[in-house]
Amino acid sequence: MNIAKHMEVIFIVAAVLLCAASSVASEHAGAVSEPVQMRAPMPAQVLAADEGMATVTVTARRLTAEEKAALPL
Repeated sequence: MNIAKHMEVIFIVAAVLLCAASSVASEHAGAVSEPVQMRAPMPAQVLAADEGMATVTVTARRLTAEEKAALPL
């Protein structure tokens, strides 16, 4: 059997099984666990730019055949 012929069926069966497993797990988790208190995430801190920080500029160019041949393997 060629698996490519059955990929759609395999995907649908996997999706149904995933939904069923998720549903069963959420039912059991709700009955057992306590409610979780949600907290807001910490706000991101904005740091001032450091004047002493170096700036790096990268340039690139294509190598010639001679330059490529000179590279070590």
